[in-house]
Parts: sequence; C-alpha cells; structure tokens
Amino acid sequence: MEATVSSGVLTKNQALIFNPLQPRKLQPLRNISSLCNPTHTHHFSNASFRLSTAFSSGSHGFRQVINLSGDHSREFELSNLTALSPLDGRYWGKVKDLAPYMSEYGLIYFRVLVEIKWLLKLSQIPEVLEVPSFSAGAQSYLLGLIDGFSMDDALEVKRIERVTNHDVKAVEYFLKQKCQSHPEIAKVLEFFHFACTSEDINNLAHALMLKEAMTKVMFPTMDKLIEAICEMAKANASISMLSRTHGQPASPTTLGKELAIFAVRLSREMKEISQVEMMGKFAGAVGNYNAHLVAYPNINWPQIAEEFVTSLGLKFNAYVTQIETHDYMAKLYYAIIRFNNILIDFDRDIWGYISLGYFKQITKAGEIGSSTMPHKVNPIDFENSEGNLGKANEDLSYLSMKLPISRWQRDLTDSTVLRNMGGGLGHSLLAYKSALQGIGKLQVNEARLSEDLNQAWEVLAEPIQTVMRRYGVPEPYEKLKELTRGRAVTKESIREFIEGLELPEEAKTHLLKLTPHSYVGAAIELARTVDSTVNAINGTKILETCS
Repeated sequence: MEATVSSGVLTKNQALIFNPLQPRKLQPLRNISSLCNPTHTHHFSNASFRLSTAFSSGSHGFRQVINLSGDHSREFELSNLTALSPLDGRYWGKVKDLAPYMSEYGLIYFRVLVEIKWLLKLSQIPEVLEVPSFSAGAQSYLLGLIDGFSMDDALEVKRIERVTNHDVKAVEYFLKQKCQSHPEIAKVLEFFHFACTSEDINNLAHALMLKEAMTKVMFPTMDKLIEAICEMAKANASISMLSRTHGQPASPTTLGKELAIFAVRLSREMKEISQVEMMGKFAGAVGNYNAHLVAYPNINWPQIAEEFVTSLGLKFNAYVTQIETHDYMAKLYYAIIRFNNILIDFDRDIWGYISLGYFKQITKAGEIGSSTMPHKVNPIDFENSEGNLGKANEDLSYLSMKLPISRWQRDLTDSTVLRNMGGGLGHSLLAYKSALQGIGKLQVNEARLSEDLNQAWEVLAEPIQTVMRRYGVPEPYEKLKELTRGRAVTKESIREFIEGLELPEEAKTHLLKLTPHSYVGAAIELARTVDSTVNAINGTKILETCS
C-alpha cells in the first residue's frame, strides 16, 4: 500500500503512525530521520509492516510504502476476509456451486479426465499395437482415477507443477505416478499425452468446464428466475397499472403483462445460450496432426480426433491452429450478456416501481436499510443484481473480444485470460440470485397503483379519438389535444366531452364505460398466457410450476 500525505500542519520532522488493523490516535514521531532507514521495521499489536519513506526537501509531503512482513504472512492467507475478489470472499456462499467446474481444481480435474480418456481411446485403435486393449480391471482403474479425483490429488498436481513449472505436464506426471504400480498400465505410461500439445488438453478441459457449469449451475438458476417472473406475471395479470412512456403517463397496462414481457425476453435469450455448441480440437501442435502422421502414417487421425472430441459431448472443430479458435466462447459470452442486459432492464423497472410505491418490500427482523435513516427499506437486492450484471458483462465482453484473437498459429495471451472465465459467470450467478431474493420480498400495493390511475383520466384521449376516427368525426386528434394537453383532465370533463360527440349511442355508451382501470386492451390475456409462450420457446420443463 502506498500513501501520500501533504499538510501545512505537519513539519518535515513529523509524520503519522498508521496502523490499518487497530484504530488509534495519530502521534508525531520524535524525529523524522528515524524513517530514513529503508529497513526500519515498526511492530504493531496485530501485524508487522516494513516502512520505507522518500522525501522531497522542498515539500511537507512524504510517501509511505507498507509491505506485509513475511513472518506474519500466514495471517493473510486466503479466507473470506483476505480474498481479492468478493466472489471468493463476501459472496462465496452464493457462487460456490460454480467452484467444482470453474476453479483451478475444476481445470485440473478435466485435464485429468481428457488425458485418461485419450489413453483409453488409443487402446481402441487397432493400428496402435503398442497400446493393446485394456482389461476390464485396467479400464476400471483408469476411470476410478477420474471418479475418485480429490482435492488431495489436485494439490499433488500443484506440487509437481512447482518443479515442472508447467501445469499440463504436471498432470501427465501425476498420472504416470498413479499408474506406475499397475502392471498393465505401467507398460504404456509414455502414451499418456501421446502426440498432444498442451492446448489439445486445455481446450477440451475449458469446453467441459463451461458445459458443466452452464448445465449444472447457470441454466437451473436462469430457469428459476424465469419461473419466478412468470408466476408474478400471472398473479398480477389483472392488476391495472399506468404506463409511462418518456416518463410521462401513457395508455394503461397491467402489472402482470409488463412482467410477462421480461419472462418472454429472458426465455428467448436463454434458448440462444443453450444452443451454443461447445467446441473442441485435438489436432496437435499447429492443427495438422504432424506428429501423429509421422508416428502412425496409416491412421486417419482427423477421424480419430473427431470421434474422441464428440465422445466427450463436444462439437469437433477441424480447422484450427495450435488452439481452438474460441469463437464459440465469444458467441456464448455475448449471448449471456444479452440475457444479463434484459435482467438489468428488469432490475431498473422494479427499482422504479418500488420508488413509485407500486411494490412494498417485506422487511426482515434485524435488517438495516440506512445507517442514519431508520425508516429506509432500500431495494438493495435489485441494486446488487444490477451492479453485478454490469461487472459480469464487462468481464464477458472482454473475453468475447480477446479470445478469438491469437497471433499466427498461437500466442499465450489467451492462457491467462481463460483463467478468468469464472468471474463473468460468478457475477452473473450472483446477480440472478440477488434478483430472485428481491422478487421474494415484493408485495404489490394495489392502492398506490389505483391512485395513479385515478389521477390520469387524460389517458382516455387515445381511445376516444380513435373511435371518433372510425365514425368520421372531423379533426378527432386535434380536438382531444385541445381538451387534454397541458390541462387538468377529470372524470367529469372526459364524460362531458364524450356526451357532446356525434356518435352512435352504442359507441358513446361504450366510451362512457371506459376508465383508466379498464382501458388495458389485451394486457390481461397476454399475462395469463405467458407460460404457454415461454414453453413454446424453451420447452415445457421451464414453467411446469406455472401451469
């Protein structure tokens, strides 16, 4: 941490003692020269810091560079309090379901899976005589390494990596260690990682990480969100609400119909996300099977690679360099961004409706809305959702723009970026759960909705002038504009205007029955049937509970 302080109150022989872990009064040092020794150490009750300072002779300011002392570094080992990302700290409980797939552990696990599956595939190729078909016992042993992969195994891989300084090679060595005691597998240890470049393993591992994370975590949460909004839409299908276009009163709608729009929009984007095919390559160092064909020239390696990749549940990409091109990742992330943007729109609308008093929020004993204003019940869940969606979109947007770009046959810039895939998904997941939590606290305030409608009789200008057009009344729009624009409009003034119109009695009677509450068009039916629309988009699974 670096701090710069400049003040006319401090002389050049004074400085501040600053302890970030224990608040205390500021005290002047006896002599500033005591700080000039760059190795001088100040000991505090809770931590030890090394202080070095630099001065400008013509200034009252100074700089303090504070470094955590090594002998106390264990106090700052990773925990909820020391995690650099709030996903791994404050919000861990809400996003930890992603950890088995999007973490370093997940990456190592799927690398192990790919390496073992490739060895098994080699044993099934008749031309590869050096790797005969494994016995049932050997196959069971290898598959057991996948099924039984543990945190201790992952830590052992990391220990090996400290020696190799190569993460994929560490997985290969780990598997050789695990299998050297098995008499059958020990004979073919060098066929682990056979003809592979690291990216053959990595690209498949990354694709499997994404596939599992989306299938097991993200899609189920998206489903719940769409279900919750669908339920709200149907429950409030007939609750009339004043629309606002440009922030001004407009033709009435129903609360349920406006919510139904979001259920349909989110469903469309979820379908787009689900249709993105996770892709994989397995073509060696530059995508041409060079080493494969030298070792076994009579084998159709492109066909073998396609069989292998598709056996993992991935789409085969035949035209690649050293790396899979990552275009599918960009497509996936952009689709998630669109889903997130719709949810931001939802969050902001609900925030606005709460501000208008259309929704009340269920309070929870002990919770505090403001540190100084006791009455506050803030829409924090929707604000948290919106903020995290913005952060997620920033992360996903960068991944989408960067990953498809790689110099010539490969540069390493994608490697470090791919390690950040979990961030965008994590912030998205946190946002979805925050929105769900907020939805669960909402209570409709029908009295407040009705109050706004009762004060907006001018919205009936639209149906009146439309009926006037039908029956040939001259200048209908202009006459309603004269009656309503910039003027106070009441139930009585509207009725008086209708009574004076030259219209068939049936049409006039129909207009006289209209109120801001009843002038909602097909909104009620649109809200009530939202589940069938969503089901038609994404299938019946999503909204089984809404029917």
